[in-house]
Amino acid sequence: MDDYKTIYGAGEDGRKEQYSSFVNHYYDLVTDFYEFGWGQSFHFAPRRRGESFEDSLLRHQHFIADKAALKPGMQVLDLGCGVGGPMLNIARHSGANIVGINNNAYQIERAKVHTKDIRSLCRFIKADFMHIPEKDDHYDAVYAIEATPHAPDKTELYREIFRVLRPGACFASYDWCLTDGFDFGNAEHQRIKNAIMIGNSLPNILTTPEVDSALQSVGFDLLDAHDRSCDSDRETPWYRALQGRDFTLSSIPRIPWGRALVNLTLRAGEATRVFPKGSRAVSTLLNRAADALVEGGKSGIFTPMYFVLARKPPRSTD
Repeated sequence: MDDYKTIYGAGEDGRKEQYSSFVNHYYDLVTDFYEFGWGQSFHFAPRRRGESFEDSLLRHQHFIADKAALKPGMQVLDLGCGVGGPMLNIARHSGANIVGINNNAYQIERAKVHTKDIRSLCRFIKADFMHIPEKDDHYDAVYAIEATPHAPDKTELYREIFRVLRPGACFASYDWCLTDGFDFGNAEHQRIKNAIMIGNSLPNILTTPEVDSALQSVGFDLLDAHDRSCDSDRETPWYRALQGRDFTLSSIPRIPWGRALVNLTLRAGEATRVFPKGSRAVSTLLNRAADALVEGGKSGIFTPMYFVLARKPPRSTD
């Protein structure tokens, strides 16, 4: 936890320079907490009325697979694959061969466990997605589910994705963005933005037009771009899972009073050495991040699911 604080104290420029180490420290700390409170798919989803949280995540994963037109025989890159939950479901849904790239060794080991039933369709690369160790024109599709916010330079990341895609192939992504409702001159908006960044190890958060512009600047054709949070029912916004408005046993670790209970348990566990020192500090960090995300969602200034579908132009036949 002290290493994490030291890296974060470097400021935005320092975080961008040290982003690989920064993100690795962060996920070494929080992966077990994420799995405990969120399951194997570390992302949000638009939710329909009457739909369970878990079903909304699965539908969100199927949506990106269908938009990218994934199918059997395709070679697909999962950018920042986490612990493999989305990869498992997308591989089952599409039949495509999926390669997960992740710079965190512990998460890759967890992902291998979670995808063992379909290991013939899944493999992993431990590498920085800013420098993908594959040849040019290699993949039939690339997708990313809330992974690209960690990139220190979106334009350079998109340039690398463009390089490894075959001509005519598509990149589909859900990204964390500031919406049109964000006012850069509003101190409260800036406070919420900074709290989201600190709690989730982000170097910065771009606006939706900045994401569009970065994609187009490296040569992508932008086929679709919209905020999927608008697809949620008004009674079930994407941040509802963090609010405690619908209670199940599995929701306890992510709702406010459940997070407080976990924090107290960790405090007692640290004192008796049941849990390692620093566990409560990590939990506190995540609780603050959760509160900031709810604030961002309720105020309408932030979305974790800005969807883009971009195509690398096919080769000219002239």
